[in-house]
Amino acid sequence: MDSANGLWNVPWNVPWPDSLWAAVTPPGPDLPELSGDVEADVVVIGAGFTGLSSALHLREAGVDVAIVEAMEPGWGASGSNNGQVIPTLSRCDPDDIVAKHGAAGERFVALLRDSASVLFDIARRYHIQAEQEQSGWVQPVHSPGRIKIAERRVRQWSKFGAPVELLSREQTRRMLGSDAWFGGFWNSTGGHINPLALSRGLARAVLERGGRIYARSPAISFARHNGRWVVKTAQGQIGGRALIVATNAYTGEFSNSLAPDIAREVMPVLSWQMATQPLSENIRKTIIPARQAMSDTHGELYFPRYDARNRLVTGGAVIGPGNKRERIKARVAERLQRLWPQIGDVSFDHVWNGYVGMTTDFLPRIHRLGPEAYGWTGCNGRAVALAIALGDELSKAVRGHPESELALPFTEPAPIAAHGLLRHLAPLMLMIYRRRDAREIA
Repeated sequence: MDSANGLWNVPWNVPWPDSLWAAVTPPGPDLPELSGDVEADVVVIGAGFTGLSSALHLREAGVDVAIVEAMEPGWGASGSNNGQVIPTLSRCDPDDIVAKHGAAGERFVALLRDSASVLFDIARRYHIQAEQEQSGWVQPVHSPGRIKIAERRVRQWSKFGAPVELLSREQTRRMLGSDAWFGGFWNSTGGHINPLALSRGLARAVLERGGRIYARSPAISFARHNGRWVVKTAQGQIGGRALIVATNAYTGEFSNSLAPDIAREVMPVLSWQMATQPLSENIRKTIIPARQAMSDTHGELYFPRYDARNRLVTGGAVIGPGNKRERIKARVAERLQRLWPQIGDVSFDHVWNGYVGMTTDFLPRIHRLGPEAYGWTGCNGRAVALAIALGDELSKAVRGHPESELALPFTEPAPIAAHGLLRHLAPLMLMIYRRRDAREIA
């Protein structure tokens, strides 16, 4: 770490090492660094999905907005994830959310319900070419006992008007081309997208509408001075009436003084992504033939989807010493062959990773940070659709919409005790998940 400014030493020249999305996505716009003193009405920290969506909605409302980004748009989780567009949370269902947050929870559930459609509508409206396919999202259950999860989720989401359907084992087999699952449920509004292309497309839309984005300018800190928010970087600072902090799982990666309480309320868990070589058309028609996005009920998720070149984009997690890249390739190849024997030999052209921000209760954390200042963290593996929708809500918040109209269940930051130690131990949870999954199947 550079003790002079609190910045962690991050490799600037390899933002997306070996990522499929970086290999196939056209370059993003040329962006300046922040230098000197700059002003805006609203300052956004982070050019991921949330920050870009917030800025775009603010520009559509005629608000002067500038984004300060540590690297490039989509550099963090927004440009390196699997690209599944899922209109639910990973663990918590509508009744859980409403029980915890009341009326604000009901509004948040409605936001989740519509979040996938919001994303695809934005891509269409702004002519963003991001390989988007609104082919639906399916969550199959991997053991007979977990069919109760599908039944509960269909029941609860149906109450809120979501287009969900319970699937029998035979329906699941036909949808996925595998006998590995025991039923499940699906939502027709979900799908998948090239997340880096979406990030870069959103960035262009912001710029075309008069917004500003400063790249390679990590925010070191923010504070309120004389009724305005001031965000400092290594080469300058930017002041604004209002502030949105949209750094999620990467909040503590560039500066340990940016928002330490927010950085310590999530566990940044490393998730590996990988892409197979393109499948032949004959094989592709037997494996998820309608091209839905899929992530199942394993604690160690199985989550394949296709890209535009008929590669299966999937991934997993790995713990312990040794060559993790080769170990994860071998493990996931064996998994694909077990689920779909017809796939034959499996090889991966691209293997990369990034952080997922996990909270202790699997709920996102949304905060008021002071007068006209807001932020959130804790995507829990559901950032793509959720972050785009939350960007709109945060833009409404800084424009003065009443709290009673916002789908933002606010909480106070709650840092995890012994965060540094637990961050090193968090990967060991994978062993617990694997035991639970194996025991239920048995």
